[in-house]
Amino acid sequence: MRITLSRKGVDSGAGRLASPILNGSLVSLPVPGDSDGKITYSDLSFRSVSFGTLVEDLSNHKLRQSDKVHLDPDLRRGTYPRKPGWRPIFGQGQPAAESHLQACGVTVGDLFIFFGWFREVEHRRGQYRYKKDAPDLHVIYGWLQVAAVVSCNDPQLSRISWAHFHPHFRVGDGTAYISSKTLHLGYELEDIPGGGHFTRYHECLRLTAPDSLNRREWRLPRWFYPRDGCFPLTYHPDRTSFCRRGNYTFVQSAARGQEFVLDSRDYPEAVSWARRLIHKSHECDLTMRCS
Repeated sequence: MRITLSRKGVDSGAGRLASPILNGSLVSLPVPGDSDGKITYSDLSFRSVSFGTLVEDLSNHKLRQSDKVHLDPDLRRGTYPRKPGWRPIFGQGQPAAESHLQACGVTVGDLFIFFGWFREVEHRRGQYRYKKDAPDLHVIYGWLQVAAVVSCNDPQLSRISWAHFHPHFRVGDGTAYISSKTLHLGYELEDIPGGGHFTRYHECLRLTAPDSLNRREWRLPRWFYPRDGCFPLTYHPDRTSFCRRGNYTFVQSAARGQEFVLDSRDYPEAVSWARRLIHKSHECDLTMRCS
């Protein structure tokens, strides 16, 4: 299995703002774009909170509710009206990133773990604002296990009517990864879908090291360290980027690159790590919904 840490959502380059942690909930905002598309920020919502309101307030109106969005990856069912058969889906059309995934052999059964730039927000005096002194964090917010890899210009895709809205399908650009129905990491986890968006922020989803002022400085499990000539993540070929302290490995994550691929043949511990992370966060989400 290949596990790809995939950087997605608004950031300092695309949108120039952080996605919000709102009342403890993770709300990953898609990047602006797709001027020929149909979906705008105002078309998307989370628990009755409009993405249009969020982006206007948090960007000081540099982004508008009417701006078109690139809704990808598309992981949360309730964000947008769905057709029957919908599943989480991710498309990659950026040439360097797409060719990198192909060169690494990412295929059916492999796992994407999505992360982005997040910051805690509050609602004061009728507006959403970042909390004063709230840290900038890289946070894991979603996952997708691949059930199908399809070319977005394949004429056979006309049969997948629920995906016609997707930006890569609409213009026939790049490669799409469609999620499995349920998660299977060593064994089937029947109660967990093959793709989704975590609802609540939990410390186990935080990549940024505690007390770090640099969101790209990550704290990971101790085994996440170069070994036998191998490096755990592509785009991280410099051993000086890794440092072991106690039970953890600290990594200065790459500033460039979207897709950081790990091969579990070299790091078999990664599968159980991903399984525990997704299972624990999913269980916490279910507990919060029932409380």
